[in-house]
Amino acid sequence: MARKKQQRIPTDGGGSLTQNPFVALDGLEVLPDGPEDSPKVESSVEPEKTSKRGKKNKNRGRVDIIRQTAHRGGKTVTVACNFPPIGEVEKKELTKKMQKACSVGGTVKDGKIEIQGDKRIEVERILIEAGFAPVFAGG
Repeated sequence: MARKKQQRIPTDGGGSLTQNPFVALDGLEVLPDGPEDSPKVESSVEPEKTSKRGKKNKNRGRVDIIRQTAHRGGKTVTVACNFPPIGEVEKKELTKKMQKACSVGGTVKDGKIEIQGDKRIEVERILIEAGFAPVFAGG
């Protein structure tokens, strides 16, 4: 089958827009600066979650830390569960920090963070740094 040649749209900027959305901004000579006490954010990294008063949020909710061996061939796994509503992305970031601190593997499954081995103390320390209130639950 022979392909039909499609007419190409030029990308050299030859065509002009029919409407300029920035026409109203032409009359402004200088835009005002923000408040002096506002933080200047220049990086694309999100700032730490802070409370309304500008302090680091230290009470983000309770998280249970459980040591499990069931259905794992006798291997011990540390599970952090019952997180308050936080995103999957933040859980993955916490998992990476825990893996690095404990020098073991880990994953996020069903909204729970699983770290290989009995690493409850290290997991607790990282969760406290992140502003959670970890509690050892179960056996």
